[in-house]
Amino acid sequence: MTTRLKNNRKKRGHISACHGRIGKHKKHPGGCGNAGGMHHHRILFDKYHPRYFWKVGMCYFHKTMNKFHCPIVNVDHLFLLMSDSTKFALERKGPLLDVTPFGYFKVLGKGNAPPTPLVIKENFFSKIAEKKIKEAGGQIFPSINV
Repeated sequence: MTTRLKNNRKKRGHISACHGRIGKHKKHPGGCGNAGGMHHHRILFDKYHPRYFWKVGMCYFHKTMNKFHCPIVNVDHLFLLMSDSTKFALERKGPLLDVTPFGYFKVLGKGNAPPTPLVIKENFFSKIAEKKIKEAGGQIFPSINV
């Protein structure tokens, strides 16, 4: 479009071109994007985006939860698993129960211990589970050395 047909044509040469003498209508006077969030745009960020700046807590970069996935079984559920995998070990105190083939990797101490003394083979044990199994007359047998 030619200059003579544009709407701003009559304003040329009149100093402010109808944008005021003070503001001056420059390109991005406040900055582009998130500029000034810690300075001249602080009210906006504090009001509508709290905690956008400043660290809270500790960072854990590249946290993938599959590193921490550890299926659990409680002490009160051990006796139900025993039906399929009962092996009598003569050198130990009772039947050996390997919990790992069932897909569990840790034994926790919720509930009552098994009524019969068991020898339980597992990767990890909680302190309470260990205590309950030993009080019932059983043994624990960690399958890996931690």
